[in-house]
Amino acid sequence: MAVLVARTGRQLQRYNGLQRVVVGCIPYRLKGSIKTSGIEDALEVLVISAQRKGKGMLFPKGGWELDEEIQDAALRETIEEAGVSGTVEGELGKWCFKSKGNDAYYEGHMFPLSVEKELDQWPEKDIRQRYWVSASKAKESCQYSWMREALDLLVTRLESTPKKSEDLTV
Repeated sequence: MAVLVARTGRQLQRYNGLQRVVVGCIPYRLKGSIKTSGIEDALEVLVISAQRKGKGMLFPKGGWELDEEIQDAALRETIEEAGVSGTVEGELGKWCFKSKGNDAYYEGHMFPLSVEKELDQWPEKDIRQRYWVSASKAKESCQYSWMREALDLLVTRLESTPKKSEDLTV
């Protein structure tokens, strides 16, 4: 397997006016049937630690670069930060939010990622931890309100349009 290296720098980053555009995923897996177990028991989402210690948990996200399609950028960020890959599904939404670290404003896009593979090695393994948790636990620990809103949208989507494969136990 080739060694993965995270992209660095902002020279290729997209901006909408003065707002940096970031994209990310909510990695998830179903460990049972939503119909029989209910969403709380069947759904697990992957959260990662923030780079700065003590800053809570979040979903992987980062800059959308000029040479990428939006879903490719979301998958790249998820591989770099969380070390998982899979199928990127339809966009959950777009949010404008203020950075917690400075006065900058961002435009954020989030996608569900049905996880198919967990990597043993990934670019940010040494600076982040990853945890599979219930959706309610993710909402408690996630530091960004816009990410919690995206998670609510994912839960609603999964409850209202169950996948044909959901009846298979993973």
